[in-house]
Formats: sequence, structure tokens, C-alpha cells
Amino acid sequence: MKKIYVYCASSSKVNSEYVETARKLGKILAENNIELVYGGGSVGLMGVLADSVLENGGRVTGVIPRFMVEVEWQHDGLTELILTESMHERKEKMAELADAVVALPGGCGTLEELLEIITWKQLGIHSLPIIIVNVNGYYNHLLAQFQQAADELFMRPEHLQMWNVTNSAEEVLKAISNGKTVHRDMRRFAKI
Repeated sequence: MKKIYVYCASSSKVNSEYVETARKLGKILAENNIELVYGGGSVGLMGVLADSVLENGGRVTGVIPRFMVEVEWQHDGLTELILTESMHERKEKMAELADAVVALPGGCGTLEELLEIITWKQLGIHSLPIIIVNVNGYYNHLLAQFQQAADELFMRPEHLQMWNVTNSAEEVLKAISNGKTVHRDMRRFAKI
């Protein structure tokens, strides 16, 4: 495991427990020589996470669309900042760079990215481990929605095995290492 792609909030007004989780995850990544790949932002959980990795001697690659740099949303102290022309290109580049995906709590952008990477896995576009960090029960409703989708046959029960859930930053690396086995040919299971 060399690079982990993390989704998280750009909001700076969130509960301190979420901030502390981002800080802890950054420290854990740096201490384990795992490079952070993320959206390149300077504020909110994104900024806290990147700063924590850097403060602990780690490497951070940010991937950010040009329009966000034009309004100065980028983090200027990263190891590397990659500019893209679109949000779609940004997400594709981050997934291409990563060995695993982690979702910390976040808003619409985080949810959209998480659902897209799960869909890509379902379609066999990638086989990256996906970890959902359910701090303070943040993702309980989303996880219940996934279960309802399987119960009502909008997805197969096998699809519920595409991600692991942890409750803290400290459990992330173990969850990646002990990931659930997902069928090698997910495309066989994509269609109900």
C-alpha cells in the first residue's frame, strides 16, 4: 500500500470529532509511509488531513481542477499538485494514482465521489479496496440505504461486500489489509 485516495469535507464548520479523525488519519498515513492522494483543497477536513500528513513528514499529492485554482481553493504547500481540466478528469486521475480509497465524512462532493467509485468497482472498472469511515455514525443512513437497495433487488447482496466500514482512523489500515473478498469478475454481478 503506497498511496491512499481520501474523500472528505471542505467544510471548516464541522464537529471537532471529524476534524480530529482527519488529523489522526493524516498522522497514520505519514507514519506508515503511505502517500495521501486527495482533492487538493486547503480548508476543512481536506486541509486538516493534508497538513497532518505533511507535519508528520509524509507526502501529499493533490489533484484539483483548474477552475478551483483560479478561485484559490488549492493547498499551496503540497508535495505535488496536479491540475486537471474537469471534475471528471480529477476523479479519474486520483483513482488511477491510488492503491485504496477511504471516505471520511463529507457533503455532496464526498458522497458523489464515494458512490461513483463504488459504481466503478461494481462495473469492474477497478478493484481498489474502499473503506467508509463511519465516525459518530455519520454514514449510518447511507449504509441503511445500500442495504435497502439490496433487499429490494436494486443491487445484489454481493455488492454489499465491495466496501468495508470502520468507526475510526485507527482502523483504516487494518480494514484495507483485511478487506472482504470480492469476486474477481464483478461485471458478472453488475446486472441483476
